[in-house]
Amino acid sequence: MEKEERNNQPRQSQVIEKQEFKGRSLEDVLSLAEHVLKVPRDQFNYEIVTEKTKLFGLKNKEIVIRAWLKTEDESGAVEVFLRNLMKVFPLELTYQVKKRDQMIYVVFDGEDRKLLLKNDGALLLAIQHILNKISSQKVQADCEFFRRRKEKQLKEYALQVAQKVKETGQEEILDFMNPYERRIIHIAVNQLPGLTTESLGEGFLKKVRVFPVASDSQKKQVSQD
Repeated sequence: MEKEERNNQPRQSQVIEKQEFKGRSLEDVLSLAEHVLKVPRDQFNYEIVTEKTKLFGLKNKEIVIRAWLKTEDESGAVEVFLRNLMKVFPLELTYQVKKRDQMIYVVFDGEDRKLLLKNDGALLLAIQHILNKISSQKVQADCEFFRRRKEKQLKEYALQVAQKVKETGQEEILDFMNPYERRIIHIAVNQLPGLTTESLGEGFLKKVRVFPVASDSQKKQVSQD
């Protein structure tokens, strides 16, 4: 354990070297950070420090972010975030961070693990979403094989909806889903002939449209965001 802590120290010092940038919009601030750091935005992490509107809500909106360069070993940034999360939220949780190929896997356990799985895994998926924002490599978070069970349920649901669309010839609009859920629906439906999907809306949660197409050659390029 002591050896692991020592190995993590250099990575932690890299992550906390942050610079602050201010501007009227997030796009302006990110462009400024790109100019100062001399790298494109996909090569640095950032967090929004403040977002406020001056003069009683009239114009002059100001956004302040902290930005820092991404490290080669993004699992270090993930570990630092998780350690800080455990300090802020004193949950009885343990976690393992493993890196394989171009993926980072985080597996949670502990007495409070059920809290991660409440409301259909809302907290677990929220943590995963944040981890993917701070890491340039894809991060998967899991607890008690939640992902396996969830994926099975979503695939079965996708097939049920697909069968209904095939029988009726009418599109179906599925309720709001997070990116992880949408991706499973997209993949499952688009493996079937004569059907395709698309995401509807903006933001983290979007609806999914399942609809028929004349032939496989006419299928659209599906967004799996």
